[in-house]
Amino acid sequence: MKTLEAQVITSEDLLKHWQGHRALTRRLIEIFPEKDFFEFSIGGMRPFAKLVDELLAIAAPALKGIVNRKSGPYTEAEEKLIFKAQYLEKWDEATAEINKYWEQLSVEDFSETFNLFGQYEFPIIQNILYFIDNEVHHRGQAYVYLRALNIEPPFFWER
Repeated sequence: MKTLEAQVITSEDLLKHWQGHRALTRRLIEIFPEKDFFEFSIGGMRPFAKLVDELLAIAAPALKGIVNRKSGPYTEAEEKLIFKAQYLEKWDEATAEINKYWEQLSVEDFSETFNLFGQYEFPIIQNILYFIDNEVHHRGQAYVYLRALNIEPPFFWER
């Protein structure tokens, strides 16, 4: 039987932290000009819409896989979104799904190993931290894009 070490952060606080990041990313999606959301890029990086496609393909689907202990391959949505409003709708749906599946995780689950997308065999906590890190990374790219477009992004700490 495994014993748990003392917690530094509770499951509820980790979800609040993640959802704070998601709320800030949503604000960036909102302030992006429609055309630039799909087309603007610097230095060969993908446009923000493509980065958001990746974020949508990871967060809720991966957490659902973790909770159900089903590891399918990584795939981005087959449905082609063509308006920023569709992305915002999908973002909100994913946020609700994350909350739903999060409630099904136990503290013990976080230390269990899970083979995410059949490729990344790590403890569940590391997978979840990857979801957050990946979003922060891509949001940083969006900050660069917005500044290049002479749009003042929100402060990164306003979560």
